[in-house]
Amino acid sequence: MKKLVLIVFLIIVGQAFSQEVIQPITHNVELIKQHELKAKKQSAIQKSTNSIDSTFIYTVDTLTLPVFDDFSKNRIQEYSEDFSDPTVTSQVFYKLLDENDNPIAQNAVFTSQQTFRRTFNTDDNTATTTNFTGTTLKKADFSEYPVQYTTVTGFPPYYIFDTIGVPDTPDTVWIVGPDLVQDSARQFFGHAATPGKIWMDDHAYHNYRFAKDPWSIGVMTFDGIDRKGYPYQMGTTLAGYADYLTSKPINLSNSSPGDSIYLSFLYQKQGLGDAPEATSQNHDSLIVEFYDVMAQKWRWQWSTTGGTVEEFKHVHIPVTNPAYFTDAFQFRFKNYGGLSGALDHYHIDYVHLRDFSGYQDTLVEDFAISYPTVSLLKDFTSVPWDHYKNNSSGKMATDVSLVVRNSYLNGGANISSANGGKINIFHSPDGTLEGTINLNGQAIVNYNPTTQPIPDYQPRTTYHSQHDVSSFQYNETKVGDYQTFIIETIVSVPVGSNYQPNDTTYSEQVFSNYYSYDDGSAELAYGPQGAQSRLAIQYTPYQADSVIGAYIHFVPTVNNVTNKLFLLTIWDDNNGQPGEVLYEDGSFNLRQPSYGYGKNSFVMYLTEDTMRVPVSGTFYIGWRQLDALSLGVGLDRNTDQHDKTFYSLDGGATWSQSEFEGSVMIRPIFSTSLNAHLGINPVQKNETSLTIYPNPSNGIFNILSSSNQPEEFFVYNTMGTLILSTTEQRIDLGDHPNGIYFVKTSSDLSKTYKVIKAK
Repeated sequence: MKKLVLIVFLIIVGQAFSQEVIQPITHNVELIKQHELKAKKQSAIQKSTNSIDSTFIYTVDTLTLPVFDDFSKNRIQEYSEDFSDPTVTSQVFYKLLDENDNPIAQNAVFTSQQTFRRTFNTDDNTATTTNFTGTTLKKADFSEYPVQYTTVTGFPPYYIFDTIGVPDTPDTVWIVGPDLVQDSARQFFGHAATPGKIWMDDHAYHNYRFAKDPWSIGVMTFDGIDRKGYPYQMGTTLAGYADYLTSKPINLSNSSPGDSIYLSFLYQKQGLGDAPEATSQNHDSLIVEFYDVMAQKWRWQWSTTGGTVEEFKHVHIPVTNPAYFTDAFQFRFKNYGGLSGALDHYHIDYVHLRDFSGYQDTLVEDFAISYPTVSLLKDFTSVPWDHYKNNSSGKMATDVSLVVRNSYLNGGANISSANGGKINIFHSPDGTLEGTINLNGQAIVNYNPTTQPIPDYQPRTTYHSQHDVSSFQYNETKVGDYQTFIIETIVSVPVGSNYQPNDTTYSEQVFSNYYSYDDGSAELAYGPQGAQSRLAIQYTPYQADSVIGAYIHFVPTVNNVTNKLFLLTIWDDNNGQPGEVLYEDGSFNLRQPSYGYGKNSFVMYLTEDTMRVPVSGTFYIGWRQLDALSLGVGLDRNTDQHDKTFYSLDGGATWSQSEFEGSVMIRPIFSTSLNAHLGINPVQKNETSLTIYPNPSNGIFNILSSSNQPEEFFVYNTMGTLILSTTEQRIDLGDHPNGIYFVKTSSDLSKTYKVIKAK
């Protein structure tokens, strides 16, 4: 019961105190998308999911020492599943063989039931039954490879009934669906030997975001989500073995226990995800096993239990058992924990199997960047391109985050104050170098002459620094509604054995039709809870424009909320908090959370009739939810704009700022660059647009008009009778019955707006 009990406790704590909750994610949407693409290809070649027919069996290449993976890139072997590959072979297996292992005829049919011939004698009213003689067959099991055969007896698939003394032919009764029918399955065989690939399976998750202050770019994460992106057991409270990461075979036949072979790696519990439990009942664990080829058995070597996040720790395991010194040694990592989602996280880094080592040997000698650079813009990770190019002055960041790690035990990572590294910016897809920003070495190391006399990196230390990139401007002369730039971040450290690939990272700066704070990766799910609660994210765009909706990244969590309802809502600003409602969906346009799959799987929620909502200066976008459950929007833990997140539990009367660090993944969409695609025409000067809110209401409606001229508003009932006219931007229908009413404005009598009194 451990995981659901924990989650319920979190919810109860939220109700009693903050009324906002963070929850673990149950699906990995990026892996789901990758699996769907693979499944489409596989479905074209595989006839049945219960048969080996048209499936592949792969052998892989054998590695030699040393084996090293820092997870700066994905080193999992891919399997092409391509029939046209000249190295692919195949073998046909037949469902039924005779005693001499020869396939029986294709049209031969048998049944495993005993069949017979029954003869009736009308002279003495007796019946004689004679069983048919069976045929010895070998029947294949096509559900797995290698194909196993069992000996069975096959009988003719019919019964014969004959009556002596009656002048007719015997009756034959055929068995419907006999179970011994000849069939075949073709099994394909391939060899996968991509240079540089180390791992045979892809159950664990290679990523750049889930660990906290990793020692290099990229880690491998273990949790309760399978290789397809789904929980191993949806909705269960059970724990069990989940992810595996298995090495290819490694040739140790020319080595011996005296060669001091060690397996080293780093590991971290929880990271930015879910903490594995450390209680005696649950035994959440990360485990290392070695494969004993002769015994055909995996043997335990090391494990650790649960706990909360700390720095990465070093493990050093000697390989001493003579049974492992073969040409097919393997090692693997696996985890034990909750099976219902992204739970009980463990992360590993710097896996290294090498000889002539020792217990005193350090794990790595490296200097590395820990995370890719997210954005060079001030406050945002993306903005509309037309907003930037029209207002580029002062929009570049003065505090771009850089996290680096010096893993040397005895110093060795010297730094030049003048040249600590650089950021190169390239335009995509042409690759044109747009500019270079030099990184000050003393800024990276946080040099303070009072406390740190020598501006060098200290051994085994992680450094967080902020850098001013405002000297650079993106080229606003680029033509088009969308632009993409590649950010290459390089840190220069003159050391001997430094592993160079970890000194450089790449990321994208995207200019699209939205504003965003997040990096596109959700580590947790977030939301307020309580019926009629509100969630509002603050944005201050570069220029006045019109909002037509939002991209929202809902993530699957402990509760499936796709049947819950919410209203897309936009507010103006009231002294740094949400104020008056500028737009809210009507009761006939209720929304439901949808889980888009794949990286950046944001679902577009447009305003009703793609209504343009003018905004100037600070505004807020989010929702009013009808149900009590948290709707589970993605929370990016790697960027922190929680001071822009507000929620209300009392109908918007009071607002609270979020206490959870991170950025909520709601991105407002601006209309300018979408007008041509959506067929949206700008509002003409002689046209008037009304926003009426709240709608439905208890009878009090507010009107926001796009007209700057005095105007009169007319309200009609469903019979077409005028019941109210006013020049006030407030309609009071408190004395009128519940129902539907229609509003017109004197500045544009051609348009009619529907309002509902329903409370």
